Amino acid sequence: MRLFRKKTETKNCGCGSCGLQIEENRHADEKGIKILGSGCKKCVALEKAVREALAENGMETTVEHITDFSRIASYGVMSTPALVIDGEVVSYGKVLTKEEVQHILNRKGQDTDE
Repeated sequence: MRLFRKKTETKNCGCGSCGLQIEENRHADEKGIKILGSGCKKCVALEKAVREALAENGMETTVEHITDFSRIASYGVMSTPALVIDGEVVSYGKVLTKEEVQHILNRKGQDTDE
């Protein structure tokens, strides 16, 4: 039963002879920011901090709030609120401050520039 594990897809390695199965993150090709949570005060506070951090950084990125528990579970998240940036879960189980979100956004920006 894969109810609370990160959804992955398997494919062959490509050589054709070894039969090795490679797991890939199902959400790796997603772009944008997602807040995962039921819509409680903590989830709303995280969304507010993310929007404020984006505004201060001058970034125009879509922010989606996902409340569907099956979609939340597909990210492998067991405690909310969670923050997902470009398909990668970067925080879960706590409300980040605006400064913490800015730090994560800046770090993610450096990762993509390299």
